[in-house]
Amino acid sequence: MSALPDIIPISELRQDATSVVRRASTTGDPIFVTQHGRASAVLMSATAYEEVQNELGILKLLLQGKRDIKANVGRNMSDVMVDADAILGTA
Repeated sequence: MSALPDIIPISELRQDATSVVRRASTTGDPIFVTQHGRASAVLMSATAYEEVQNELGILKLLLQGKRDIKANVGRNMSDVMVDADAILGTA
């Protein structure tokens, strides 16, 4: 991602959507679309969107793990490793 965000007015998107979409796909950087001088939408490539969704999924799992630890839910690591060794035949 570049240091400065790519910001365009919605009128530019209307006039040349193909070029704007190509730019987002080529650079991988999001393009912020403004309407009446305020941020209105963000355009990003499908690949960048998938990456963000994958990262969000990982963060949600980590947050759930943190909640489980706080609630004393789950198993301790040494028990998990013993089971993993048994499954892998390395015990």
